[in-house]
Amino acid sequence: MIRLIGYFFGLGCLLFLGVAAAAAIYLSVVSKELPDYEVLAKYAPPVTTRIHAGNGALMKEYSRENRLFVPIQAIPDRVKAAFLSAEDKNFYNHPGVDVGGLIRAVAVNLQNIGSGRRFVGASTITQQVAKNFLLSADQTFDRKIKEAILSFRIEQAYSKDKILELYLNEIYFGLNSYGIAGAALTYFDKSVNELTIAESAYLASLPKGPSNYNPFRRAEAALTRRNWVIDRMVENGYVSQSDGEEAKKQPLGVVPPKSGPSLFASDYFAEEVRRQLIDQYGEKTLYEGGLSVRTSLDPQMQLEARKALQDGLIDYDERRGYRGPLKQIATSQDWGVELAKVPSLSDVPEWRVAVVLSVSDQGVDIGLQPRVDAAGKVSTERTRGTISPGDMRWAYRSAGGKSAKSPSGVLSPGDVIYVQKTGNADSSSYRLRQPPKVQGGLVAMDPHTGRVLAMVGGFSYAQSEFNRATQAKRQPGSSFKPFVYAAAMDNGYTPASVILDDPLQITLSNGDVWKPTNYEGEGGGVHTLRFAIEHSRNLMTVRLASDMGMPLVAEYAERFGIYDHMNPVLAMSLGAGETTVLRMVSAYSVMANGGKQIKPTLIDRIQDRYGKTIFKHEERVCDSCNVSAWQNQDEPVIADNREQVLDPMTAYQVTSMMQGVIIRGTAAGKIKLNTDVAGKTGTTNDEKDAWFVGYTPSLVAGLYIGYDTPATLGRGGTGGALAAPIFNEFMQAATKDEAPEKFQVPAGMTMVAVNRATGMAAQPGEPNAIMEAFKPGTGPATSLQVIGGGDAAAQVAPEEILRTSPQANQAVTSGSGGLF
Repeated sequence: MIRLIGYFFGLGCLLFLGVAAAAAIYLSVVSKELPDYEVLAKYAPPVTTRIHAGNGALMKEYSRENRLFVPIQAIPDRVKAAFLSAEDKNFYNHPGVDVGGLIRAVAVNLQNIGSGRRFVGASTITQQVAKNFLLSADQTFDRKIKEAILSFRIEQAYSKDKILELYLNEIYFGLNSYGIAGAALTYFDKSVNELTIAESAYLASLPKGPSNYNPFRRAEAALTRRNWVIDRMVENGYVSQSDGEEAKKQPLGVVPPKSGPSLFASDYFAEEVRRQLIDQYGEKTLYEGGLSVRTSLDPQMQLEARKALQDGLIDYDERRGYRGPLKQIATSQDWGVELAKVPSLSDVPEWRVAVVLSVSDQGVDIGLQPRVDAAGKVSTERTRGTISPGDMRWAYRSAGGKSAKSPSGVLSPGDVIYVQKTGNADSSSYRLRQPPKVQGGLVAMDPHTGRVLAMVGGFSYAQSEFNRATQAKRQPGSSFKPFVYAAAMDNGYTPASVILDDPLQITLSNGDVWKPTNYEGEGGGVHTLRFAIEHSRNLMTVRLASDMGMPLVAEYAERFGIYDHMNPVLAMSLGAGETTVLRMVSAYSVMANGGKQIKPTLIDRIQDRYGKTIFKHEERVCDSCNVSAWQNQDEPVIADNREQVLDPMTAYQVTSMMQGVIIRGTAAGKIKLNTDVAGKTGTTNDEKDAWFVGYTPSLVAGLYIGYDTPATLGRGGTGGALAAPIFNEFMQAATKDEAPEKFQVPAGMTMVAVNRATGMAAQPGEPNAIMEAFKPGTGPATSLQVIGGGDAAAQVAPEEILRTSPQANQAVTSGSGGLF
């Protein structure tokens, strides 16, 4: 018996040693295949890039994984407690693997065999970190062994807080949210430190299975799981019994998922910023790099710009008549379900989609599109309203030219239309609307810094994502002319220089004859350069450009950034080349700020995920701004190192001439501001585009309106008639709280009264006089000298000048000067 016992004992020892050796060999092999856990020290997960407005308001987020990294020190204890209670209550006590928990899990699973119940796991938080960061999610024995080995090693290399930090920032919570900070915003629209006990417990319940506890589809399961976590928090001593019971009474409180930018009306601006970030840093950095971008957007000014452009586009479109309904649906059954399928303009919340239920000469009964919840369920509530005949009178004229006399001649039951509420919020009265076909773009800029304060790229981003402020290349027409005159002022001409306005024909190199004309008739006689720009005279501008030479004009256009390479042909002096609204506003900013070059920017500053500034727009230097203490030194001076690209005196002369555009010229009566303002209208051939660009001493704005596929806007579709009123509406709103400002006359300029017609010095008390700005060494001519008079095709007869200008008659007959 003793020998037998010894035999079995020896056999058992050999078996044990064999198993131990096999296990050692297996563990050795598995250990060699393990990934390097030291990569956790360089953990840099994909993090959301956030775009902010100039006032710090969140404008847009870009990410592949909606995650915001937060250090463990910034996570409240109640949030940590919720996750420890839900996932690993012994986290701070075990060495990476919870042996006791593992034994309990095995026992429970043995009991559940054949019961159909799901097996329970025993993975610790450390094991989940090992799996999520270093291993696959395969349910295999090898993976579990590797996970355990890595967990022991991770625990030896990193602190418990570091491991918990990795876990809370990496895990997936559903609804495309990763990490605790992203989940807090997604589910509750809160920062982590604002989460309550109940909210923390719900988020802690999600890592087990986000889809199983979806608050919109499985609300009851979500509530049960949340309450279970709260009970564990109480059981583990993190929360008192009373606080736990109170937390369990709370509803889930999950907010519906948001779509689109957080800041209303910023879509076009945000998309332009996105494109610039991709160009500069690449897609990977944008969607994973966790950049913090502070833009130049002024949210209030953006709203004002959006409203002004939309008002102008709608006004023009409605004057062209009604184009018909969006579609037709049946109204005999429940019209709400079918109506809910019609896409609305999400960024025009003032408008609602509606269906015509009945129509008569006295008005229209409509049903409004019902609300749809986050789960896609259509509300059973049906809201109705009415449209009075007066609120749709504009539609009596159809776009096809036919006319109606009452609503019944325009709408029919089943028509799907857009409407806008009239009166107060409780009103059930609506106005008929239609999305305009005509489009446009508007940009507002600080002329002293180049910061773009507002940008609107069209009527609606939901309607069209094409940004007409930056992407549409259009002919600026006469809004280009100030740069021809700037070149002239810089090269010996004055606002009082006189030029011929007679018909002109030019023979081109291919033998064709070009006959430029003025918009309003043939013109005739002679006028000053001030008159030429105020009344946008094409013939005078072409003669001036010809007299200077187009290479000089092209040089100025390129210097101001209007074109990269301008073809130096005379047609370009009338704005025949294509450019963008942003470029035109930037160029006008140079004249507004006294001739300093600027770099237009939508981005003030960019910080990386660690808070380090990697870009800033401000390039001015202040050597003494950062000092440790004040020791009676002078105030710091910010050195303006921008290039002077235009003589400040020239800038003022052109500004003064463009003030005349608004007072007496093509924009007369259209611009009414309580401050100095200068600007220029622009109208292209066949009225295909209408422009206005203008500025006060502290704000520049410019816009155009036109069809995306260029087509005539109709007779009278000029910059003065269509674009100037939009500029005026925007600028009135943007400057309403600002003190009146004056354009400053540069030191050294001389103000002289001149005759408005001849440009010569005015006699005291002369009614046709105007104060004109002259540079040192220049002044009014003492005789009538006519630019363009030497051209055989543009000779001016003395009697024509006498007919045009009685003051010239006096100058000639008195022998005070000759005619040229």
